[in-house]
Amino acid sequence: MSSALTCSTSNAPWYIVPADDKENARLIVSQIIVDTLGKLDLRYPESTAKRRRELSEIRTQLDSEYTSSSSLHLT
Repeated sequence: MSSALTCSTSNAPWYIVPADDKENARLIVSQIIVDTLGKLDLRYPESTAKRRRELSEIRTQLDSEYTSSSSLHLT
């Protein structure tokens, strides 16, 4: 337990989870993950109209490549 106290930092915290009760251990770890994810400032990346057009063109190209390659496999 002393290594957990020594190594734990605010950027990389250590948690002590009981190993003799699997159900509660999983609940504790799940709650730690949910709490940690909730603290993150997650958002979709911003995009420009130009980049959206580029991505649309790439999607069209990939769709046509997939369609042509999948029809080759069917015959």
